[in-house]
Amino acid sequence: MKTRNAIIGGIALLALVAAAGGTWYVLGASVADSEFSEDLNDDAPLPIPPVPPRIAEGHDYETCLGMLTNDPAGAENFAEAWEATGGGDGATHCLGLATVALGDPEKGAKILQDLADASHGTAVSRATVYGQADQAWLMADAPDEAFGAATMALSLSPDDPDLLVDRAVAAGLLERYQDSVDDLTHALDIDPKRADAYVFRGSAWRHLGQLELAQDDIDRALILDPDRPDALLERGILRQRRNDRSGARDDWERAISLAPDSSTADLAQQNLALLEAGPSRR
Repeated sequence: MKTRNAIIGGIALLALVAAAGGTWYVLGASVADSEFSEDLNDDAPLPIPPVPPRIAEGHDYETCLGMLTNDPAGAENFAEAWEATGGGDGATHCLGLATVALGDPEKGAKILQDLADASHGTAVSRATVYGQADQAWLMADAPDEAFGAATMALSLSPDDPDLLVDRAVAAGLLERYQDSVDDLTHALDIDPKRADAYVFRGSAWRHLGQLELAQDDIDRALILDPDRPDALLERGILRQRRNDRSGARDDWERAISLAPDSSTADLAQQNLALLEAGPSRR
């Protein structure tokens, strides 16, 4: 991650599992004070395939997807052999997911995006695969490609709040903060109880210099989830901006205690060190 002599902000973005019918989504990367960072948490869980709608059906498809979490190499071998004998969309989908899980998100993203482009599956199932490609591009530090994949997904499923949050994250990484705000506002209009969207939007407002709006969104996130580490990290930044050093310290220390092995904790620890160094050292 780029280093700067300034208090560091953070919101999480690394791959976690979505609920039924959704894609798996990125939730864990950090955000620097003047930019959304592309760094990702290497300890994130492997992506798990979505529940329906899926791009294919059948026993071989279910078998391959079922191997992804505990045996991604086996899933890759299965998918390659199946694809060679005419496995179609199901084999290609499983191969793309396995490639991401094995640590090559750029190659996996291309497989997934090419599949979504060419598939004759339903609009919603193709949107799911585009969403997965978006996640993989983010893991590959390719926010331009991620934004494009998310835009394709939203062209097929325009009111999916998960996809809107995904594209907002990519927009933030590209420093397109107003675009990020717009997508997050749309997502929150659909699902007003998404604490993650409030945290992301709060960070985007902060980058736009709208600190009161940022504070309002972070407060809303913490009402929904009082122990959310990324919201505490962000509130600490806003408190530091108001010269509330004690409040900032309390938030960052609490974020560390709640998620001690996370990238959020790492950022909070860096912020504490910068805070203790004093203005002359920042």
